[in-house]
Amino acid sequence: MTQPVSPPRDSTDKVPPARPPAWRGLLARTDVRTLSLLGVLAVLVVIGGITKPDEFLDTRNLQLVLTQASVIGVVTVGMTFVITSGGIDLSVGAIVALASVWATTVATQEYGFGGILFTAIVVGVGCGLVNGLLIAYGGMVPFIATLAMLASARGLALQITDGRTQIVTVPGVLDLGERDAYVLGIPPLVLVFAVVTVIGWLLLNRTTFGRRTVAVGGNAEAARLAGIDVRRQRLYLYLLSGLCCGIAAFLLIVLSGSGQNTNGNLYELDAIAAAIIGGTLLSGGRGTITGSVLGVLIFTTITDIFALNNLQSDVQQIAKGAIIVAAVLVQRRTASTT
Repeated sequence: MTQPVSPPRDSTDKVPPARPPAWRGLLARTDVRTLSLLGVLAVLVVIGGITKPDEFLDTRNLQLVLTQASVIGVVTVGMTFVITSGGIDLSVGAIVALASVWATTVATQEYGFGGILFTAIVVGVGCGLVNGLLIAYGGMVPFIATLAMLASARGLALQITDGRTQIVTVPGVLDLGERDAYVLGIPPLVLVFAVVTVIGWLLLNRTTFGRRTVAVGGNAEAARLAGIDVRRQRLYLYLLSGLCCGIAAFLLIVLSGSGQNTNGNLYELDAIAAAIIGGTLLSGGRGTITGSVLGVLIFTTITDIFALNNLQSDVQQIAKGAIIVAAVLVQRRTASTT
């Protein structure tokens, strides 16, 4: 029995083009966003080089910019995870202050380098644990819970120090801030920041933890129906934020050689701003470690340029505010066209 022969295809019939996968469009938008941030950073470097060529382009100044960016940068990595999940953490600056003063008390310094580092991290993780429990299992709104932690941690830091600066006397800690400790001209604090950034990028982009974080931020109810323990995931995220605050507190101790209750002032605003202009959605569901790091570098470079040119800090804050508004408007425009 002969098989039926299908009619020949008309030459005018056209096969519809294959639709490109969604991840390619996302990758393209990410590349554009990253290139835009790199362009802004390059423009700032040019401005700094033109206005103060000898001071701005000096190796010591560039090392200082990177060192200052390292402290807030580590905090921003943790903040990026929290915002990606749809949360917020207003207490990061106060946690840095509390961890830094607790780690620099006379009793703690008796245990040397390890005691200071251990205490800073434990205090940071402990505060993150309280935030996580209140938000994930206590049902509190992240804004309220972290605002309460901000006030409590600041108050406790003031009580510990009694308003005084606690000077670090441990040689091992102070030596990390000296030029002799630089590795190929790179300050140790910058190396720590680089390691935290790489780990954060891998965690967000190459692990199930990162995918769960994005899922929770995109639609928490859908994530729950998909089998994700949303409450536990949120707890882990605030623990991660607390850990980053503890690491940042230790870096700040190395940088300043002291612990003060005023440490970390407005870090929460700087970290949120850096994450937002980097491309992390404030509503959750999308986050980028690379963009957040570039956001930190942009803000730190702006601060350095203003300082070198003896410009008032209020003008600097206005410039930062304008950048934040522009970044949010770009985000809304991008979201409306996708």
